[in-house]
Amino acid sequence: MDTFDVANYRPADTLHLWWLGDPARPLPVGELRLVRGGRGVSLRYGANWLRAGFALSEDLPLIDNEFLPVEPDTAAGAVDDARPDRWGERVIRFLDHPPRLSLLEYLFFAGDERFGALGVSLSGERYLPRHLGPLPVLAEVTQIEELAGRIIDGEPVPPELRRLIAPGATMGGARPKALLNMGDQPWVLKFNEPGETLDWPLIEHAAMTLAATAGIRAAPTRPVPLAKGHAVAVMRFDRAPGRRLHALSAKVALKAAGESPGYPELAQLLRRRGVAEGARGRAQMRELFRRMVFNILIDNTDDHEKNHVLLMNDRAEYELSPAFDVLPSGQALGMQQMRVGLQMADATVVNALSEHGQFGLKRQEAEAEVRRVTAAVGGWKTHFAEAGVRSVDIESLAQQIDRPFLADQRGE
Repeated sequence: MDTFDVANYRPADTLHLWWLGDPARPLPVGELRLVRGGRGVSLRYGANWLRAGFALSEDLPLIDNEFLPVEPDTAAGAVDDARPDRWGERVIRFLDHPPRLSLLEYLFFAGDERFGALGVSLSGERYLPRHLGPLPVLAEVTQIEELAGRIIDGEPVPPELRRLIAPGATMGGARPKALLNMGDQPWVLKFNEPGETLDWPLIEHAAMTLAATAGIRAAPTRPVPLAKGHAVAVMRFDRAPGRRLHALSAKVALKAAGESPGYPELAQLLRRRGVAEGARGRAQMRELFRRMVFNILIDNTDDHEKNHVLLMNDRAEYELSPAFDVLPSGQALGMQQMRVGLQMADATVVNALSEHGQFGLKRQEAEAEVRRVTAAVGGWKTHFAEAGVRSVDIESLAQQIDRPFLADQRGE
């Protein structure tokens, strides 16, 4: 891969989008332009992509047109999912000091290891991205933690160590994070936020493995001990051997379909655009229902549209990615971030059951799924303790997870 010294970057109003499904054979997709009035980024497909490519999202059909963002400070359609998360933006501002801070710069400086299969290049003739170098390994975790702290505290980071902090790792979130290579697999490494008294990374590992006992396909996680507390490593699901997978957040996919953010709406999108095989397609909607109920009962009220991802296969069909960012929020809001049922975002099992048909479930089937999830969540304290979560953290979480509002819903 050609490399580029970011010190030589000069602001331009045009960059180039590339397809990296096969990283060894990057393909040019089209032109990205800065939209000054709305502070966003537009996309226009190139002629070759129009002939042999595919629509990156439903609001970016294969026509010769400049697709403008529909909201300020966003990029058009699927391109918006190629931007760095809030932590990544913070890293870019602090380490790279781009001469201009527009969304176009954030898209470029997110680098080659960004989420999904899209790449941003200075050139339309050859793939020329921002490249950081080899991914760090487990032995460098202590250094990574120290560097994240330096960024938070506004302290200088030696140039030779900047490759340890990658700005384009995930679709959303402000928690300090980096990329890691473990066992020849790429992982996202997530740290606690400064000032947190609970060991949230270990809690996330416990919650994700608990979700698996409820029949939820969760991304594999590993706790990584630190001098104080833990980090959690989450295996990337947008990568496969020799391939990168096109990924759409539910936020982008639902907006592209003209739908509001909701679990029933996402289920119907899976019915329409999901994997064609009948049994497999039904299983997708059933699992989405299971995830919704689990989020309600574990008090995960941070289940916004960026925390649900669809992966696109070679037939342009959508499939739920493994679950991620699933953990108690510790806020006792009683409201989910997405619509649950007829009572909108109310975090109740009754509300979840109110539109069971949208998930392809009969009432009895939906109730059986609720019982399955309830049984798993009912044993959360034991599971968290076996995962190594401190008793003081468990008791703190119990004030929300075991409060009458949720305990009554579990029949306790």
